[in-house]
Amino acid sequence: MEYETLTGLSVEESRKRLTDNISVSCSDVMVPLEEAWGRIISKDIIAREPVPDFERSAMDGYAVMSDDVSLAGSESPVQLKVTGEVFAGDDSKAAAAAGTALRVMTGAMIPEGFDAVIRQEDTDCGEDTVRIFAGAAPGKNICPVGENIKKGEKVLKKGDRIGRMEIGLLSSMGISKVPVKSPVRAGIISTGDELTAVGKDRGPAGIYGNISYMLSASVRAAGFEVSCDRICPDDAKIIKEEIRCALAVSDVVITTGGVSVGKKDLIPEVLDSLGAETLFYGSDIKPGAPTRGSVLDGKVILSLSGNPYAALVNFDLYFWDVAAKLTGSSYYETRTHKAILLDSYEKRNDCRRFLRARFDGEQVSLSGGADRSSVIGDMAGCNCYVDVPAGKTYTAGDIVDIVLMQFM
Repeated sequence: MEYETLTGLSVEESRKRLTDNISVSCSDVMVPLEEAWGRIISKDIIAREPVPDFERSAMDGYAVMSDDVSLAGSESPVQLKVTGEVFAGDDSKAAAAAGTALRVMTGAMIPEGFDAVIRQEDTDCGEDTVRIFAGAAPGKNICPVGENIKKGEKVLKKGDRIGRMEIGLLSSMGISKVPVKSPVRAGIISTGDELTAVGKDRGPAGIYGNISYMLSASVRAAGFEVSCDRICPDDAKIIKEEIRCALAVSDVVITTGGVSVGKKDLIPEVLDSLGAETLFYGSDIKPGAPTRGSVLDGKVILSLSGNPYAALVNFDLYFWDVAAKLTGSSYYETRTHKAILLDSYEKRNDCRRFLRARFDGEQVSLSGGADRSSVIGDMAGCNCYVDVPAGKTYTAGDIVDIVLMQFM
């Protein structure tokens, strides 16, 4: 797909260009139930049998025929013969007959013919015979067939993310292997002669490359895989080879640094030499205006700023929708919210700006720091960005739009 304009696009337009041009997807795999948590269902799960598939007692008591106890009361108890005792898990063959009762415990199978359970508090707890002090309508205190899941019911749908409740549903149906999407594989390449991996000597003018650590943590927290994580010097040949290798093992490649217009900003020429199609660059936002989105062989290459805050903001604005497209799940899409701003913001910006902030579910407060693209020292506890339109100012109490950080 070709576009006439590549610069000055909104985040939403740029994001759409990325997702519209993805032609790959995560593969469908089967995993053991124990490994399915956090994964995305790859096809609808339809119940083949009801759950439960037999009637069970909802409490400790006595299974009865409701007609036998229709006149029972505290002053006029009905006496029945006790023909046996059934616990949860017992395969009872007891037969119902008029004038009889069956002692049952919570979860026990209700034999055919009995149609109600009298709680033991409404009896004298007799063993050979029992006196019943309350009547019961048919179905009273009985868990019916299919109470939890009905046969033929769509229990989970394609694109659902498996959490603890979904694990409970799958296990209740006896499903030991689950059809899911394979995790998104993200390759991360950080460029810059000044970058040093943590644990190594950075020298007098070097810095530790913190961006890749933040992005890797986000990717892994979502249950995805970091397929490669490289630090590259400002060398076009090396960067090109690293991107080529990353594309071979990744669903999406993220580069940081080298996207602006300096002498060592080599990402644009490297991507051109690889034959990548540029979908956008220079979106109309701060920070991270030089962010670039490209596609090669149906795979997204997201090129971010070398400044940590700018990189983090734009990662959050673009990566999660890419992940949603790759997995076929809306669960990962960018999440927005309305909030009450607790602070004033009086600076007028010439373009849309995203401010680091803290959201408590209703109110949002700005971090109060420098708010520069190179600074993350004031971000501890931040969990969202306040989305400020160009030229807009706010006073405390105003309603603002926020973008939530995900998988922190």
